[in-house]
Amino acid sequence: MKRKNVPLNALRAFEAAARLGRQLNAAEELGVTHGAISRQVRQLEDYLGVPLFQGTRHSPVLTDAGKSLAPALSDAFNEIEAAVRAITETEASVLDVACLSTFAMRWLIPRLHHFYAENPQTDVRLSTKDPKINVPQGRLDLSILVIDSVTRPNAEDVVLFSEQLGIVLATRLIQEKGIAEIADLGRVNQLTTRTRPNAWSSWLEGMGIDPSAGDMGNTSEYDHYYFAIEAAASGLGACAVPYHLVLDDLATGRLIAPFGFVETGYRYIARRHRRDNKLAIRFCAWLKDEARGLQYP
Repeated sequence: MKRKNVPLNALRAFEAAARLGRQLNAAEELGVTHGAISRQVRQLEDYLGVPLFQGTRHSPVLTDAGKSLAPALSDAFNEIEAAVRAITETEASVLDVACLSTFAMRWLIPRLHHFYAENPQTDVRLSTKDPKINVPQGRLDLSILVIDSVTRPNAEDVVLFSEQLGIVLATRLIQEKGIAEIADLGRVNQLTTRTRPNAWSSWLEGMGIDPSAGDMGNTSEYDHYYFAIEAAASGLGACAVPYHLVLDDLATGRLIAPFGFVETGYRYIARRHRRDNKLAIRFCAWLKDEARGLQYP
């Protein structure tokens, strides 16, 4: 059957703009100008005879036709990219993994040398965007995700570990402020993160304490956990943080968790995006082995 001559570049420009929410972001991803994206989208609208976006230039929204076309194009481009990669990349050479940035910095990267020792010809490429959003699965072999207690993992997901949350701070701060019980934490700054603003409340509830009761001190907010952890280690306050992100600091005495850790109900899982990827299967097995070494205090 003869295929109709469809404008592939225009389809690609529209798919990126729809997925990323802005034509400027699409231009950055595709390495072209904003004007080029606009022209390609207009060309596609002329070709189809229907508008795909509506609203203002700075706040475009998809029309019904755009909402129908966008997910189909994303799936198609993901399949094309996966098919090309399957041919051009040799088996067990490159692994693309998505995970949260602090998880990569504080847990995964310090342990990757173990995996490389067993797989010396492998290159693990990390994407630290949120693996749940704006990361096309066709570009990924595996994602490390966090799920809550009501979400069931898929049949082939590998559950790595359950999360435990605790308050950490520098040893000298405990001594300087005379912190002996939980109520004493009101004497130090409460370090929080924009990525998880309810961490303190979650820990208090896990300890059986009403978060609204009592004064827990001043609050300093950081964009990410790795900033808040460094602030805690520098004596700037106390941080409610998952154990796996600070276990090395606790082992060396750089940080201390005087009141222990509590279960949050969150679980970390590894999810493969292609069943037949043998390297991803080995990486999941290695992650599971590393997770078994996670000894909670």
